[in-house]
Amino acid sequence: MTDLRREFEQAAEDIQRFGKRPDNDTLLKLYALYKQGSKGDLSGAQPGFFDFIGTAKHEAWAKLHGVSEEDAMRRYIALVHQLLA
Repeated sequence: MTDLRREFEQAAEDIQRFGKRPDNDTLLKLYALYKQGSKGDLSGAQPGFFDFIGTAKHEAWAKLHGVSEEDAMRRYIALVHQLLA
């Protein structure tokens, strides 16, 4: 496992212990960056019309199409560190 992957996984654990809930926009950024960093580009169909949360997550992740997994991991780590500071 690379150092970047370890740091990414540690940031994911750290944000779970974050005492204050981030705003919805920040949560979507965290979700999208985590998914892009761990799975790569979005695959699969968009959720149904009335699945508002699923649609928001899908759209946030879709905006990162083409961003490398490594870049997404770095951006995720930076955002987590910013929130925890």
